[in-house]
This record gives sequence, structure tokens and C-alpha cells, in this order.
Amino acid sequence: MAIPQSFIQELIARADIVEIVGRYVQLKKGGANFMGLCPFHGEKSPSFSVSPTKQFYHCFGCGAHGNAIGFLMEHGGMGFVEAVHDLAGQYGLQVPEDDASPAERARAASQREKQATLTDVLEKAGEAYRKLLRQSPRAIEYFKGRGVSGETAKAFGLGYAPEGWRTLAGIFPDYADPLLAESGLVITGEDGEDKRYDRFRDRVMFPIRNVKGECIGFGGRVLGDEKPKYLNSPETPVFSKGQELYGLFEARSALRDKGYVLVTEGYMDVVALAQLGFPNAVATLGTACTADHVRKMFRFTDAVVFSFDGDAAGRRAARKALEATLPFATDTRSAKFLFLPAEHDPDSFIREHGEAAFARFVSEATPLSRFMVEVAREGCDLDTAEGRALLASHARPLWSALPAGALKHQMLAEFAELIQLDSRELSGLWESAAAPRYPGRNAPPAPPRGDDPGPYEEMPWDAREHEGWSPAPSGGQRRFEPGGKRFGRKGQSGAPPGPRGRVQPLSRADVAVRLLLSNPAEWEALSHEQHELLCALPAPHGQLFGWLESQVHEHGLQPWAALREGLRGHECEALAQRLMADAAVDRPDDEAAARDTQAEQRAELHNVLDFMLDEALKAQQTATLAQVGSDPQALERYKALEQRRVALRLRLRRSGTD
Repeated sequence: MAIPQSFIQELIARADIVEIVGRYVQLKKGGANFMGLCPFHGEKSPSFSVSPTKQFYHCFGCGAHGNAIGFLMEHGGMGFVEAVHDLAGQYGLQVPEDDASPAERARAASQREKQATLTDVLEKAGEAYRKLLRQSPRAIEYFKGRGVSGETAKAFGLGYAPEGWRTLAGIFPDYADPLLAESGLVITGEDGEDKRYDRFRDRVMFPIRNVKGECIGFGGRVLGDEKPKYLNSPETPVFSKGQELYGLFEARSALRDKGYVLVTEGYMDVVALAQLGFPNAVATLGTACTADHVRKMFRFTDAVVFSFDGDAAGRRAARKALEATLPFATDTRSAKFLFLPAEHDPDSFIREHGEAAFARFVSEATPLSRFMVEVAREGCDLDTAEGRALLASHARPLWSALPAGALKHQMLAEFAELIQLDSRELSGLWESAAAPRYPGRNAPPAPPRGDDPGPYEEMPWDAREHEGWSPAPSGGQRRFEPGGKRFGRKGQSGAPPGPRGRVQPLSRADVAVRLLLSNPAEWEALSHEQHELLCALPAPHGQLFGWLESQVHEHGLQPWAALREGLRGHECEALAQRLMADAAVDRPDDEAAARDTQAEQRAELHNVLDFMLDEALKAQQTATLAQVGSDPQALERYKALEQRRVALRLRLRRSGTD
């Protein structure tokens, strides 16, 4: 069985060779590369070099060299296929094995050729934008007003896209070339060429480069007050904003000199910081920091400093960055969180206080360990047993995400001291919590019965058969069935196999994912509270909902087929594919039946969200109750939360889910 070449290339691009080799060889940073004693021949002085930028190793003593797959083959004595499977398993990827026909090999070669052609098209557009910048006094004045010198503008390839609707028609002889649309430079309508026009108009342009220096997309900023203020290239075969970092190519040498990467919020932050003495800055591309971003940064440096505004939005963004960073927080890496004063961004802070003051501010940033504790203890009154129990609940998923090592042991001890438990007791508690009686961290408890809106009844695993929840007691209505037969293929539940061959019921978060990916139009119908509820879920569910929100915002409503393509290579792809694999997403042919199905799934979605909201309110109640006595308003807040929970449970009973 042959493994597609395109998959092998994707796997090598995703792999972190420093991390893989570092498991077997003690490596130390030496300039741009890492050095160690060669594992393939005996030596006393290091001659084994590992390059994070080239994703390649080479021994200057014995000549051994190769990529991550080659290292596993040589060091582990694996065959090629075994090494590919081993490496893919480390990154959660499924190896697609097939007998590659000549036609399939030709398609793979065509895809690689197309990617190279797209970067050529984007490079040509970038060159044109740079020339057009010199012809625009307004654009030049904007950059001068931000203190950007000609040298810095040249280093970042800054440009300008004029106001005209078809400026690129004067750059590319064939304006109807499909590559212009596929590269994201031109927007096309459904009625043909008459609807073709430039995506970027009257904007200063920031070319986005990959680590090889190839132009893969653009960011454009308006010169006036129009919306959106910033516009990014869409997702293309060469550009995925969840994986790329603006300024990383330009910052490579500075990362070695400064010893850390500074993560900011926007293009101008990166450019301005480079101008002001901090050329080691990068920025995410209008999206939350992802695991792919963190993985890529740690290829170039062992230290990351995230910079955020000090407001509530900045704290939320910092928490997402924390969750993305925790799995990579080994004992040899450092991550810090910098919160700027409300009135400043990095540019204004340096201009007012100076480079040395900002450098000192960075050095005093909050370490990951301290920020982790701050996030976990938020809303917890540690003077009460309830508050300490809530802290334990908050801390467990954060601590569990850390890789094994001294840091994880220290954090266990620190949390144990705050919670007032012995470290072994807390470890045992968390380990038992990680393996519940029935599957799914958020597996829904049984809804209320009869007229009693009181506490939910928990069902033992053996009562939960493959249809989802057990039948209601005699005289009661049917219970809600997440992942039940109605939502899967005929005779299947669509949930993964469970103990003794049973099929596990899906968690509420799983059901919400499946319903919203099957009915993307429902996303816009949700309330702001429901959006926040879903996007704040722990990874990977919260990340997937955050991605869905960005897709709807940027591309409008799309069917599952289009969303599936957009998820290619995304860290949440596996979750979405698993949950949708058995979902009957096609509408019935009969229009009336299709409306009925959609209405049923809409009701099902809102029931699931009501259960999730009730759980969130319950957690808020617990935290609020711990404040009664010290806060005179706490009791009123507790009563208000209880009223909301009662209303939710009554609504669930009326909807027939009890």
C-alpha cells in the first residue's frame, strides 16, 4: 500500500524535528540550530546539528542526515511505513494508504505545481503593490505617521492597493485567470467576468510570508474609517491563517539574538516594534493563538512572550493562548504573558517610556505557571471548602494538558497546597475524574422528571445503551437522546464504540458540534450568550466553535461540504470528521419532511445549549455562594442565578426532554 506523497509532505511540515530528536538526544541551542552528540556514532564533542527552520538533521562527523521520518527509521530501526505511522500518531493524523495510480500521482504533482504557481502570482502582486506605494502620498504619509522608515518598509515589503476596482487588470494580462481568484486576490461573482473585482482596494498592504520567505497572502488596512479595518486573504491552498504567523520570516535572526519571540495582535504592532528595537515580534492573523502557532514558534526559540491588552478581551485571548501553549510547556521551554496598561499598545508604550522600559516590562511578564494559577482560581474563594473544590475543578484540565516533567509535578504541588490536599490525594482525585463511570467529560445527566425542577438524576453507565439515554420511568415522557439513532445512519448511533462493544453516548459539546455543522445557518440564530458559551468550551470543542464563528464572519454561511474543506489540516479536523462521519446531513427529498427535520434538529440544538447553560450557571452559583458573607451583593446574585436555572429547567420540561 502506498502512502500519498502529499500526506508525507504535510506530515514533515507539521513535525517538530527538534522535539522528536530531543527525546533521544540531549540538544543545546547553538546559533540558529541545536547541537548534540550524534546518536549514530561515538563522539565526545557535539557535531550533530538539528535545524528547526529546515526541519533537517546532519552530522558533520559521520554524515548522517535526514528529516523526522528518516531519524525515526535510522534511530528506531523502523521501516518507512512504520515510521510514517509512528510520526502521524504523535500528531493525531490518520495515514491515508492507497494504491496510488498514475492518475493520482499526477494529481499530487499538479497540486504541488499549483501551490508554486499561486506563490508566484502573489509575489507578482506584492511587487506591484510595493511600486504603487511610492505613487501614493496618502499611503506614504500613513506609514510616516506611524514612524515607519523606508528601510523597515522595504524589509517587510509594505505596499499599497489603490482605490480602483480592477487595478490588478493592469498587472496581470489575463484578469480572468482562475489563479487570481484562487490566490484570493480577486473576488468573482456567479455571473462571470463582469463580477470580477480586486479584493484589496485603497488599503496599505502587508505581505504574509511563510518561513521560506514565499508570499502566501496579504493583510490590508484601510486608510480611513471604513470597515473592516483589516482585511486578510482568504484560506487558499498555500495560506491558512490558523497556522501562519505574520513577521516570523522577518524575525528569524532576531529570535536568535533576543532569545525569545514576542507575540502581538496586529501587523502594525510587528512593524512598529521592529522599528523601535524589537524585531523579534510576530502576530497572529486576526485569529486566536492556536496549537499550530505555538508549535511553529517553539521551532525557532525556547521562549515565547504573549502580549495582550489588559482589558477583559485581552484576558480572554490570553486564556486561549494559555490553553494552546500548555501541551508544549516542557521543562526546557518558557512562556510568559504580558498585559499592557489599558491606554497603551506596544508601539505607544515604547514611544512614551523607551525601549529599556519595555524590555524590563517584558522580563517581568507573568510566567505560564503563575498565569495558570490565576486562571484556575478565578472566582474561587479559597477561604471556603467550596471555593477550594471549585479551584480543583478549574485546575484539573489545565494541569492535565501539561506534558510530563518537573513543571507538571511542581504545579501539582502548588495546586495541592492551595486546595489544601496532599499531592497524592489530588493526583488520585484528578486521575479518577479523568475516567468517569460513563464516557464524555460533559456527558449530560438525566433531565428533571415530573414537576420537580430540582437536581438532575445521574444514571449508571449500564443504563445508558447505544441509543443514548435510557427510557423515562413509566408515565414520563421520553428523554433527550444525544447521538441517538435519529441522527445517525440507519441502525447506528454515530457515537464511538464503548465498553463491551456498546456505543458511547456523545457529550453535549459533541452533539452541539454535530448539529451546528449539519445546520450551519443555526449559528447566526444563536444569541450572544450562546456564542460565548460555546467558544469558551475547553479545547478542542471551543476551538472548533471559534473557528466556525470566524468562518461565518469571513465567508458567510457554508454547507458542511465546504466547511469540511476549510478544516483540512486544522487541529480540530479530527473531531469534526469523527462526529460527522455517521451523521445524516443530507436533507430529505420531500420539502415538508426537510422542514420537519430541520425544525427537530433546531429544537434539539437549543435543548442541548440549555443544558450546557444550566451547567455554567450552576458553576457560577457555586462560586457566588462562596462569596456570601464577604460580599453583600453575593446572595442577590445567587438568587438571580437560581431564578435563571429554574426558568431553564421549566423550559426543558415544556419542550418534552424530561
